[in-house]
Amino acid sequence: MARIDKINGEVMRELANVIRELKDSRIPLMTSVVSVNVTNDLRYAKAYISVMGDENVQRKAMEGLRSAAGYIRREIGKRVDLRYTPEFVFELDKSIEHGSHINKLLKEIK
Repeated sequence: MARIDKINGEVMRELANVIRELKDSRIPLMTSVVSVNVTNDLRYAKAYISVMGDENVQRKAMEGLRSAAGYIRREIGKRVDLRYTPEFVFELDKSIEHGSHINKLLKEIK
């Protein structure tokens, strides 16, 4: 396993923990980290986030995460031993929601 893959996994685990601990009413409990891609220079990390709920819930959750980005970065810096703590860019990932919709459609067909 490549070094960057290990870093991605560790940052993803800790990011999920930090998000779970946030006390922001905009971020629902059904918010999960799908994947994290840290750049090779460790300066940036793109985090793909899944939020169960309608578009309004998803939009508010992403706003909450973006407003907490500084706090999240500091917490990750404390928890993960890296030369640089990456700056996070949050992207909404709809793959889980899409899969759930497909499963629902398949059940309706049966």
